Amino acid sequence: MSTPVQLQHYIGGTWCDGDGPRIASTNPARPDQVVAEGRQAGPAEVDRAMVAAAAAQREWARTPAHDRGAVLLRAAVVMEEHAEEWGLELSREEGKTRAEGRGEVLRAAQIFHYYGNDGDRGAGEIFASPRRGEQILVTRKPLGVVGVVTPFNFPIAIPAWKIAPALAYGNTVVWKPASTVPLLALRLAQALEAAGLPAGVLNLLIGPGSMGNALVNHPGLDGLTFTGSTGVGRQLAAAAANRGVPVQAEMGGKNPAIVLADADLELAAEQVMLGAFRSTGQKCTATSRLVLAESIADEFLARLKERVESLVVGDPTDPAVQMGPVVNDSARKSILEGLSTARAQGASVVAGGEPYDNGDLATGYFAPPTILELPAGRELDIWREELFGPVLSVRRAASVEQAFELANDGEYGLSAALFTQDLSRVLEGMEDLDVGILHVNSETAGADPHVPFGGAKKSGYGPKEQGAAAKDFFTHTTTVYLRGGTPAA
Repeated sequence: MSTPVQLQHYIGGTWCDGDGPRIASTNPARPDQVVAEGRQAGPAEVDRAMVAAAAAQREWARTPAHDRGAVLLRAAVVMEEHAEEWGLELSREEGKTRAEGRGEVLRAAQIFHYYGNDGDRGAGEIFASPRRGEQILVTRKPLGVVGVVTPFNFPIAIPAWKIAPALAYGNTVVWKPASTVPLLALRLAQALEAAGLPAGVLNLLIGPGSMGNALVNHPGLDGLTFTGSTGVGRQLAAAAANRGVPVQAEMGGKNPAIVLADADLELAAEQVMLGAFRSTGQKCTATSRLVLAESIADEFLARLKERVESLVVGDPTDPAVQMGPVVNDSARKSILEGLSTARAQGASVVAGGEPYDNGDLATGYFAPPTILELPAGRELDIWREELFGPVLSVRRAASVEQAFELANDGEYGLSAALFTQDLSRVLEGMEDLDVGILHVNSETAGADPHVPFGGAKKSGYGPKEQGAAAKDFFTHTTTVYLRGGTPAA
């Protein structure tokens, strides 16, 4: 793909150029290669998109659920047909391996299949009334115009799990993807256009992060769903709350894996390695902390070190590569600075830790897969702060209770993994670990479309995503007291 793809915005069913500054996405493995380029949207495009979404919303909401679902199902087929091609583009634009890129496109299609079939699920509830001749119905209506703000790390899957339920439940959407990965946003909008989505129901705006503020402050906005950094999420949530606009926000994570003394160490080492280093650690659910029972810590770290040092790092479009670059130079520098700070504070390197200083790995935005062991009884920034890269911090625990305390340490509570063969310890973990997602004997990352996704503590705000839980955000209830009159003679 030598010629960059030309980026456009999708407003009111029409593709158009923006009137803002030039924007370009580059290949993080080969930064001199431009993958896609165009002009950013400006304030005029934001307003046009909001107007188009508002104009289309009533008719879309009145469209039967099965007809709305049929559009989503057709879009899913388009994604499946283009999985190889779009997966390769994703790999070149974001840095995931080629297999992960294709898998992400197929996951987006799976999500569209799930919500495309929502018309066959329950649409409300009936309650008994204390009054004779009356029934109480609880029905659901869409919020209206929903703003969608999505991050770089899953450029088609995360938008899919927001946009698909929003559309399935009758909302219209104005979507701002991360400006670092606009090409896959273009592809998702093209899939919906090809599927026959009516004009104005989805509007795509490519622009800077500040565009999120323009969306949340627009008087036509009825709801905002966001995934991204904790700082930006809190800012948008505060602005929305000031206007009485509901917000669904999935924010930071500092996810622990706990390996107890009775764990299957071979299984645990493989799963921890995948959780920490797949997608180059650029997942909100990535394993970034590891708590090891003291009695097995040395053996486990030896197994993990061997796996990490054998990882093939390089251009993610090469099928043999197992870990690609981080998304841009700013991310790489932030990760390397975090490693330097951790070492200065007393962390010891188990594997990795040194920046690449020659060849393609030095010219691309590559960060080394790294394991750091932290000293006991000392507070290190890296144990609490999210680096969002291929870095795993390790601490040892003298007891199960201490292991759970270390895992709970910090403001985040998105995901955790617990490795043990003891059912009693699993039940304790279910009680004690304050997270939104708990994996037992599998990696911290992973989310299926039919079950709730989201965090506890400061990792999430508002209703959960995916599954039936998505309905709690994208609709509101109307309680109907239904009584007939006296029948005519």
